[in-house]
Amino acid sequence: MHTSDSAIDTHCPYCALQCGMRLRPEPGGATVAVEERTDFPVNRGALCGKGRTAPAVLSSRVRLTQPLVRTHAGQLEPATWEEALDAVAAGLARTGRTHGPDAVGVFGGGGLTNEKAYALGKFARVALRTSQIDYNGRFCMSSAAAAHQRAFGLDRGLPFPLADIPRTGCVILVGSNLAETMPPALRYLTELKAGGGTLIVIDPRRTRTAEQADLHLAPRPGTDLALALGLLHLIVAEGRVDEEFIAARTTGWEETRAAAMAHWPELVERITGIPVPRLREAVALFCAPESAMVLTARGPEQQSKGTDTVGAWINLCLATGRAGRPLSGYGCLTGQGNGQGGREHGQKADQLPGYRKLTDPAARAHVAEVWGVDPDSLPGPGRSAYELLDALGTDVKALLLMGSNPVVSAPRAAHIEDRIRSLDFLAVADVVLSETAALADVVLPVTQWAEETGTTTNLEGRVLLRRRAITPPPGVRSDLDVLHGLAARLGVEKGFPTEPEEVFEELRRASAGGPADYSGITYARIEAEQGVFWPCPQGPEGPEGPGGSEGSPGTERLFLDRFATDDGRARFVPVSHRDAAEVPDADYPLLLTTGRVVAQYQSGAQTRRVDELNAAAPGPFVELHPRLAARIGAVEGSPLAVTSRRGRAVAPARITDTIRVDTVFMPFHWPGKGRANTLTNPALDPTSRMPEFKVCAVRVEPA
Repeated sequence: MHTSDSAIDTHCPYCALQCGMRLRPEPGGATVAVEERTDFPVNRGALCGKGRTAPAVLSSRVRLTQPLVRTHAGQLEPATWEEALDAVAAGLARTGRTHGPDAVGVFGGGGLTNEKAYALGKFARVALRTSQIDYNGRFCMSSAAAAHQRAFGLDRGLPFPLADIPRTGCVILVGSNLAETMPPALRYLTELKAGGGTLIVIDPRRTRTAEQADLHLAPRPGTDLALALGLLHLIVAEGRVDEEFIAARTTGWEETRAAAMAHWPELVERITGIPVPRLREAVALFCAPESAMVLTARGPEQQSKGTDTVGAWINLCLATGRAGRPLSGYGCLTGQGNGQGGREHGQKADQLPGYRKLTDPAARAHVAEVWGVDPDSLPGPGRSAYELLDALGTDVKALLLMGSNPVVSAPRAAHIEDRIRSLDFLAVADVVLSETAALADVVLPVTQWAEETGTTTNLEGRVLLRRRAITPPPGVRSDLDVLHGLAARLGVEKGFPTEPEEVFEELRRASAGGPADYSGITYARIEAEQGVFWPCPQGPEGPEGPGGSEGSPGTERLFLDRFATDDGRARFVPVSHRDAAEVPDADYPLLLTTGRVVAQYQSGAQTRRVDELNAAAPGPFVELHPRLAARIGAVEGSPLAVTSRRGRAVAPARITDTIRVDTVFMPFHWPGKGRANTLTNPALDPTSRMPEFKVCAVRVEPA
């Protein structure tokens, strides 16, 4: 590992906080140390264990350092880069010639930089001419994105900076365990409470985050929609509606009010398990201060009705005038490091750079001009992430996969693993030999966060610059190099530069005038301003920004003057409760919900290679209530079998009274017999196409 002489300011490779950190070479230059970067406003120096230990994955001991190609004997063997790229190009081209361009698929990741996400989307549509591209961010916050678009006309995770949270009067946190998923962000909630604000946490488990709450509501998994409707019913019944705001800045209230009034408190208590007095207490706490926020995460979003569920929480904000005003509003806590930017610039099946719609002729014409192609040559929308994975081996016969590990992370994972194994050809570009990469015909070892420069967009919509701090090991290339080499082999000699800033300059032009307009953002501005919030259009004289006369300062807070709809008004959308796709019955009498633990991240492909993190979280477990444990004869630490209609997982019992009696919880970071996603239900939300990770029917018994 080679390092520079001076410390480099950069950002953590993991979650959407994108915490600032400083990397400094240690004596001898063999390792790099992580230091606090107190000047960065998001984390103010704080880092979780994952961030502190991130350099461990840079070690050649745990990561890929040379291409691998599967031999006729079925083994992955070292190969040269030329051999590997030739094999990938040949496999993709052969499939396209034989079965048509849509038989070739591309699957991306929410951890790719904006430059790589942009180039990957362009590669799919220009070099491969395929419509079949999506990414694992579809599993992250797509329901919130759809609800955002529907209500406000624009989707950005948070429409305000994190710094606003401690200054509001009340926060309702729905389905988020910040203490474990984004530990440095927990200080915003503790500062909220220290300043006199109140915190309501909604989660079927009494998590470390819920323990901070003034009020913790533990609904039955899959009933968040009914809960939001019940609270809105009480707001109407108790005369707490902001009629003036509704009249001035919204449409659709009458239908929404009628839908909410069908969800009376006693009915909601029966559905959710939350007593009526607790519902009334939540309404009183939320409505008492002048300002309030609702923040959601994967809990309400990863449901087959996730878009409507998030929409119901947005309706709650609109009905009380808690949107489009300072220190108020609805926000989504994005999960993956670049889950926000990853979908803004072309990895998603239905979107072009700048958050443009692939079906919009003007959008197609604009992007095609930047790309130097005929708009008619651009394919239409393709399949969503799970539908794309489900089609592997049948309609989609070859796949290029970058920065994702669906063998562990996809719902109904055993089925998806079978689909991946049935492909005619699979190429994977990754940092480590993940469970998915181990199935590939060609594996391409690529650079990671500290070895490359590029931008990411955090959960606030703040575009940030990760800076290269060290030289990657010999034999490792960047994803941009990979796409450049493949495009050339497929006959597209130009248009895929390997320098990140050159790609970003093209991204700026492609996004100009779109909803996610980055045209006024430059690398220099990001460095000078600790990140720039989009939308940030370029001024007539250029992108100078606050220090210049013409450039946009960026948009730190959205919707204060108008919403991003045609008429400037937010849209109420009437919704009604419906059950999860799968409810308990005699054969599967319990509910399973899944999530993360503090010491591991997503599919664990990287964090499971860090000794310190494995010591803290060595493997999967099944969390269950003592009364349930007594009923089935479970003993702490003994193996439990959890079975759903899709498969069986086995992991040690963890008995705790912090979970509902009718619910069990499993973290999803591990492969093998304890793989939680063997069990999960791929039932899709009709709008967002988000799978229902958060609730399915299971039975549990000693293994």
